[in-house]
Amino acid sequence: MDLAQFAQACGYAGDSPAMLAAFAAIRQDGIRTARQGHRQRKAAIYRMKPSRALFLAAIRPAQSAEEAIEDAARFVSMFRNMPRWRQERRTADFARARQQRLFARFFRRYGHRLWALEAA
Repeated sequence: MDLAQFAQACGYAGDSPAMLAAFAAIRQDGIRTARQGHRQRKAAIYRMKPSRALFLAAIRPAQSAEEAIEDAARFVSMFRNMPRWRQERRTADFARARQQRLFARFFRRYGHRLWALEAA
C-alpha cells in the first residue's frame, strides 16, 4: 500500500504534501510500535519456555492454560462492560489479563511439545 492509498484508507481525500508526510510518519510509528510490542511478547515467551513452573507461575492462580484463558476472557468481557472511569483505574489489570491470555494460548498450543523435549 503506497502513501496515498494509506491516507485515503484513513479518510483523507486531499493531496497536501505536508498531510501525506504526516500520514507517513503516523504509519511508520504504528509499524515501529507494533514490532516493538511483538519483540517484547516474544522475549517474555522465550523466558518461560525452559520450564513449565515458570509458565504456571505466570498464569497463577489458574492451574492450566484452559483455565487461564477462561479467566482472562471473563475479565476482558467484564472490563469492556465497565464504565469509563472504572476502566481507567483498571488498565493495568486489563494489560495483565491480555498478557496472561497470550501466554496461555501459546503454551496451550506448543507447551506440550516444548516440555516433552525438555523431559527427554
